[in-house]
Parts: sequence; structure tokens; C-alpha cells
Amino acid sequence: MAGGPALSKTPPGGGSGGGGGDGGGGFVRRIGLFQATAINMSQMCGIGPFVTIPLMVDAFGGPQAVIGFLAGAVLALADGLIWAELGASLPGAGGSYVYLRQAFQYRSGKLMPFLFVWTAMLFIPLIMSTGVVGLVQYLGYLWSGMTQTQGDLVGLGVIVLVVALLWRGVEHIAKITAVMWGVMICSVVLVIAAALSDFDADKAFTYPAHAFDLGSGAFWTGFAAGLTIGIYDYLGYNTAAYMGAEIKDPGRTLPRAIVASILGIMGIYLLLQIGTLGVVDWHQMLDPNSVASKSVASAVLEETWGKGAADVVTVLILVTAFASVFAGLLGGSRVPYDAARERVFFRPYGTLHPRHRFPVLGLATMGVVTAVGFLIGRHTDLATLIQLLTTVMVIVQALAQILALTVLRRRQPALRRPYRMWLYPVPSLVALVGWLVIYGYADKNSPGRHPIEWSLAWVAAGCVAFVLWARFEKVWPFGPKEISEEYLGGGAQGAGAGTGAAPGTGPGTGTGTGGVTSVAPEPPS
Repeated sequence: MAGGPALSKTPPGGGSGGGGGDGGGGFVRRIGLFQATAINMSQMCGIGPFVTIPLMVDAFGGPQAVIGFLAGAVLALADGLIWAELGASLPGAGGSYVYLRQAFQYRSGKLMPFLFVWTAMLFIPLIMSTGVVGLVQYLGYLWSGMTQTQGDLVGLGVIVLVVALLWRGVEHIAKITAVMWGVMICSVVLVIAAALSDFDADKAFTYPAHAFDLGSGAFWTGFAAGLTIGIYDYLGYNTAAYMGAEIKDPGRTLPRAIVASILGIMGIYLLLQIGTLGVVDWHQMLDPNSVASKSVASAVLEETWGKGAADVVTVLILVTAFASVFAGLLGGSRVPYDAARERVFFRPYGTLHPRHRFPVLGLATMGVVTAVGFLIGRHTDLATLIQLLTTVMVIVQALAQILALTVLRRRQPALRRPYRMWLYPVPSLVALVGWLVIYGYADKNSPGRHPIEWSLAWVAAGCVAFVLWARFEKVWPFGPKEISEEYLGGGAQGAGAGTGAAPGTGPGTGTGTGGVTSVAPEPPS
């Protein structure tokens, strides 16, 4: 599961540039290649693989489900190269927020960064809600008699507890994240070791008839579902890009960190999936009454090393799930705060708690959305929840960034690009096809749930919200466009303290140091 947005060491109000922060002198470029890769991998591998292996098997109808993880890796690599060029040329704090603002400001003002924040307010907590669903599923292994209502109450209680802990303010987040990473790695290593200790190749590599029938519509529907689950598991490969203002030599570090983290996690996932399929009969994963369908890692440990070992690993997975939700909501709550500070979102979201200095409205909103998403996942299924969050993310982030890369090449040809996408535009086209497959098959893979319609409705609501906000703030289309090209003059290092606040990172409020900022008058009507 993708973790939350990147977490910066700069607290709210810390500022990242010269433009009116509460204090502080800007970000320091101290994150090297190893640290950037580790940050990406820590966000990529949470509870996701422990809950999605049965979903992948169900999508493909057999152990050929490994195709889904491979396809997800290909899409992640193609999309990762987009992030690599954008992150290397616009290495400020903020990732998508910065890229969309720079690319689309000429025609649509602040619309695209506003819509990014609007959609992030939905897909970030939905990602967190999948972690809570997974936590309850694995708790069911230890609490075998847990009813549906009890599970619902436990999940809601976990969300309330996380919000309550964050409401008190958080210190030492780097240590908390390191502990979470350590527990997660321990869980993965134990499951892989257990699986390999009693591996049966016949179970893992005996496929049902017509498993690879490429002429079948069912295969491609299953492939699209598997691709969606696969990319969900890889989400997080872009985390270091959100922290661009803190990356040393971003033109070299970001591309390498993105590619290395994807390849590393792909290796881990393949070992985990193939090892699991070599221990647990894949038919058991399709049986809703089987332990393997809800707590497959526990089933592997119980089958190989016994119930005691399974209980221990289950506890570790519960800790991983809780910590990932905790860190995700901590970072996610900063997204609307940062945007509001930069006058790209509703002002009330820019308010901090007077004592504990955390974004009050952002945390409260995302806590509520996480709870709603959790109940949706519990009363439909986890696959539906994943479909919902990916379809919302595809339109405003994934597809928009593919376009943003080309737009910036044309609009800002003088922009310093220490890394240029290999084989351009092939990776962009591969990413475009992959995201369109995910989006186009979403309704088929969630019959009766209408994720496409819901995603379009959410974006449409965001457009209405933008119009109301823009009228109040007197910005385009009710005022002049503000054109900011600070990265053209400052280069990679100049932009380090450049755009200031950004979703998912330390919030500063700088406006750039070496570029061009102007107010473009509206053309005559």
C-alpha cells in the first residue's frame, strides 16, 4: 500500500523560502540516494502485499496472478520516469502540486493544483482506510469469533485512536517511521523465509486450463483488475519527489531512487507472492470462509512453522497496519494546510491548533473520510475500495502529469533538465495506456459500484468548489492569472527553497528565488 504523502522534517509553520513563513530559513538538501530509496520503499511496502495476494489470485483465477505484480511494476517504472524528469527539473517541495501548477498555470490558473488537493482529500484517506480494513482482517485471525459489527467498531475505534494521538501533536516522527519500517521488513522476511522453508513448486506453478488465453475477454478484465491491485501495491515510488527541496543533487538522485525502489520492491513482492502460492493452495484464497482469503500471511506461517509463529507474525502485521495509517494521516493532513497557506485552497484549512501546532481541519476531514472509506470497504470489499481510490487518482494526478511533462517541454524549453526521460515519449505512452486500462475497466471490475461515475462526480464537484473559491479569492477566472516561472532562473539548487509549501511535505511559504513571477492580465473579451 502506498503510504501517506512524504513527511518532511520541517514542522507546520516552518517555512521553506523567503516568502512569509512562520520562521525557519528553508529546507536543507541532506537526503542522498540511499535515504531517498529507503523513503520510497518504506512508503511502498506497508500492509498492502499481505492483503492483496488473495485479491490478485481472485482477479486472475489462479497462480498466474504473478502477472499482476509484473504488470504493476512496468506501469510503475513508466510512470516513475515521468516523476523522475519532473522531479529533477522542478525539485521543490510538493511533487504533483508543483508540477501541475507550473504546467497548467498559463491556461487555467490555479485550477489544476486546486483539483489535485481536492482529489487528494479523498484518495489519501481512502488509501489509509484500506490499511484499517486489512488490520481488521488480520485481527480476525487472532479473534476468530469477531462479528461484522464488532469488526466495524474495532476499525472505527482504530481511526479515532489515530486521530486522537495526532491531535496531541507528534514528535520524533522519523523514529516512528523507522520503527514501522523495521517491523514491516521483519514481517515480510519471516513470511518469505517460512514460505521458502516448505515450498512446493507444483502448487506455485500449476496453472488452470486457459490461464493464458489472450483471446479471452475474461483474461483482459482480470488483467485490468490485477494491474489496478498491482499499481496500488507499488504506490509510494514517488515519495522522495514530494521532498524534492531536501534531496541532494536531485537531477541524479531522484531518477535513481525511483527506479531502484521499484525494482527492489518488485523483487520482494515476487518472492512473497510465489512463496505464498507454493505453500497455500490458491483455491483456499478464493474461499471467503478460509483463513487464506483474509489473512494469507498468517496461513503461511501456520502451515509451515505452526500456530505460535503465525500469531507472532500476525501481531507484527497489525503493528505495521496501525503505524502506516498513523503516518499516512499525519502526512495527509498537511496537504490542504500547505495549499491553503499558498492561497490555492480554502483558507480555513490553513489554520493550526493553537497549542499543538497541527492542521486541525485537515486532520478532522481526513479522519472522517477514512472512517467512511473503511465502512465502504467492510460492506463491499477491499477490491472495490482500491478501484475507487485509483480511479479518483488517475484523472487529476496520473493522466495530468503525463500531459504536464509534454506541456513543460514546450512552455519552458529553457528549464534545466538534468534528467530527461529515456526513450521519450515511449514511457509516457506506456503509462498512458496503463492508466487508461485501469480507468476503463474500473466499472467492469466493480459491477454495480460505478467507480468511474463516482470519480467524475468528485472531480466535477471539485470544479464547482474551485469556481466558488476563485470568486471569493478574486483569482482566475475572476481575476488575473499569476504566472510563476521561478524554476527557470533558479535551476535545481535555486528551486530548492523555491515553491515552498506543498502537499505531503513541510509546508513553507516561499515564492521562489531566481525565476520570473508576473500577473497576466485577462485577454479582452
